[in-house]
Amino acid sequence: MLCQELSNEQTETFIRNSAGLALKNSLVSSEASRRNEITQRWLNMDEPTRQQIKQAVLATLGSSDQRAAATAAQVVSAIAAIELPTGQWTDLMKTLLENVTTTDNSQLKIATLTAIGFVCESIDSDILAAQSGAILTAVVSGARKEEPNQEVRKAAIDALYNSLEFIRENFDREGERNYIMQVVCEATQSADVNVQVAAFECLVRIMQIYYDKMRFYMEKALFGLTVLGMKHEDERVALQAVEFWSTVCDEELELMGEAAEAQETGEQPERLSHNFAKAALPEILPVLLWLLTKQEEEADEDDWNVSMAAGTCLALLAQCVEDAVVAPVIPFVENHIRNNDWRFREAAVMAFGSILEGPEHKLLANLVNQALPVLIDMMRDPSPQVKDTTAWTLGRVSELLIECIKPDVHLHPLITALVYGLKDSPRIVSNCCWALMSLSDQFGSKETPQPTYHLSTYFEGIITALLETTERSSNESNSRTSAYECISILVQGAALDCFPTIQKLTFTILDRLDATISAQNQIVGSDERLAHSELQSNLCSVLTSIIRKLRTEVVPFADRIMTTLLSLFQTATKHSTTLEDGFLAVGAITTAVEGDFLRYLEAFAPFLYGALSNHEEYQLCSIAVGLIGDICRALQEQSLPYCDTFMNVLLQNLQSPVLNRNVKPAILSCFGDIALAISGRFEVYLEIVMLVLAQASNMRATDGVNLMTNYDMIDYVIALREGILEAYVGIVQGLKTGEKADLLMRYIDQIFNFMNMTWNDQEKTEIIIRSMIGLIGDLAEAFPNGQIKQWFQYDCVTQVLREGRSNRNLPAGTREVTRWAKEMVKRASQ
Repeated sequence: MLCQELSNEQTETFIRNSAGLALKNSLVSSEASRRNEITQRWLNMDEPTRQQIKQAVLATLGSSDQRAAATAAQVVSAIAAIELPTGQWTDLMKTLLENVTTTDNSQLKIATLTAIGFVCESIDSDILAAQSGAILTAVVSGARKEEPNQEVRKAAIDALYNSLEFIRENFDREGERNYIMQVVCEATQSADVNVQVAAFECLVRIMQIYYDKMRFYMEKALFGLTVLGMKHEDERVALQAVEFWSTVCDEELELMGEAAEAQETGEQPERLSHNFAKAALPEILPVLLWLLTKQEEEADEDDWNVSMAAGTCLALLAQCVEDAVVAPVIPFVENHIRNNDWRFREAAVMAFGSILEGPEHKLLANLVNQALPVLIDMMRDPSPQVKDTTAWTLGRVSELLIECIKPDVHLHPLITALVYGLKDSPRIVSNCCWALMSLSDQFGSKETPQPTYHLSTYFEGIITALLETTERSSNESNSRTSAYECISILVQGAALDCFPTIQKLTFTILDRLDATISAQNQIVGSDERLAHSELQSNLCSVLTSIIRKLRTEVVPFADRIMTTLLSLFQTATKHSTTLEDGFLAVGAITTAVEGDFLRYLEAFAPFLYGALSNHEEYQLCSIAVGLIGDICRALQEQSLPYCDTFMNVLLQNLQSPVLNRNVKPAILSCFGDIALAISGRFEVYLEIVMLVLAQASNMRATDGVNLMTNYDMIDYVIALREGILEAYVGIVQGLKTGEKADLLMRYIDQIFNFMNMTWNDQEKTEIIIRSMIGLIGDLAEAFPNGQIKQWFQYDCVTQVLREGRSNRNLPAGTREVTRWAKEMVKRASQ
């Protein structure tokens, strides 16, 4: 019925369009389980009905009603996504090719090319590779300069863009590649701006996929075309031309990284850089600097414009060509930093900030030293755009060239300027916060606190100014969130002499949290609720940083903190992100108070169990799983009365078909935490846990149809194996402590078979290697003499631990644990 309405030429446009969209939506889904269900429903439909629908939809591509034809293109793609992977609808591409090459009906051509584009976008490239020739013929036919209808040409270029992934074989053939490049390059010179934009978008994608084959075309055409494109009066064209060079830089930066890795291992890189960016520097750099001056007076920060694109490209270019960018940029900065026109002042500061990453520090140091006083003064510039970019540039200096900031010369005026900026517009506030965070990261220590540090003198004043900033009613440009994040970073890096200020801050944050809890019932509307939840999350994040910094010194405030957090959990909704941040604060408290957390557990347990059973909010569930580990580590054997419930919930979660699989590695790891906490008492759970670990060990990252899904699967299997190893380590250490290691004898083959398989898999991380070596050492320490000689049949033992074997191929971070494990094996073997 929907198809009849879509194809009925007598029906009104909005009805046809609605019918087509409903039909399309009944055939697609972003959820894998729902998609499989839809696929089966469609394939189980009788063949005549399916054929009737397909014929009607294909016929609608030629409708005089453009919206109906465009909607029909979406339906064609939806059906093709189901049938083509199963080897059905084999004549689809032939039909679409005929529509483009054998008709003068421009509307049919446009709709057909749109359908081809949608099909190419939605279906895996491997499935369409066999039909790449037909697809290429159709799209190139419509994209040629001889095509009189520019809308047809635009649709063809769009379809070509979507087909680039699977025409690799065609692109490998020089003759076909030359023709494709000729058609696209000619399209950049079309009289129709929409065609030009589409053609430049296509060139960006070609450079991304086929960089290695671009040398000839860069020399013959692309240098000139893109430089002209950057100067185009239509910003849409200029944006794509700039994006082309950003893509060139991205590719060459990646190749530089690969070359560096190859050099470290004494190998030759698989791919070589053509150094397009360095060769083009004299031509593209002046244009980029000119484009920096094309700012809009009232530009929205969310709108991407040509000056923003030029700044991004310049930053990438600086990383790519390194020292070569400095000499040509500095005259532009010197000539315009005092210009009467704010656009040139802002462009000069942006240019300077953009080249700070890439060139050698010694080349930049003198320039930064000269520029710092000027930049600090510019924080009082009358132009908000100039102040905004200046704050960003000061943040870049703090992050990348901290050695240029002399504490006795620059720090006082710099911090004064940044604190002054906190009273300015929201955009400027956000960049000032980032600059302050960069200073804290560079001068502070997140590990063992220093007695004092360079920011100690200013610490209380900065915190006070940031707290005033957070009292603003709105969070425009994320200014309030940035201020709270800045407070957190400052707390994390603070020295010991800042602790009194942090203790006072604790009560301020708790008072504010209490106020938000009291105001919970006064919230009206979803936007207000979202803002309220975000504020509570910000406060919880600061509180977590305070607890982690103060550690045992937070104990006197622990009752007050937990009372507030429990009230927060009581009022928070099931889907509130506040719960996640609140749970992280509880995790920090468990580490600080250790065994004393027992007196809070009875009151907190219902919220913990609720989060563990909230499978829809899998991130919250994952944090709750980690919190079980925190609680067990803090309470040790005092956690025993809760372990039955913990284990039951965790095992149920492993079996849940709804819970996101990425939570499951954390659950396996949590078994190890529980075993470590209760030592020999873990015996009652050993059999079921070892069965679960054996089942999880069978998971493989098999090749999937979709490459991206396959990569996701590889990452998941790596995480799963890390979780399994952490579980084994905890269980072995726990049972050894409880003098029940002999219970593991029946599982030795299981453990070593898993480790052997993992060791021989190329996809293993340093964490996996370190955990395996540590586990071998733990097992050797746990078992009596003479019981481990059989272990040397396993590669993971013989290749790593046997005496006389070189460990030079092991990651540096594993060598210490390897020496210890060798010693344990040596002792156990005697």
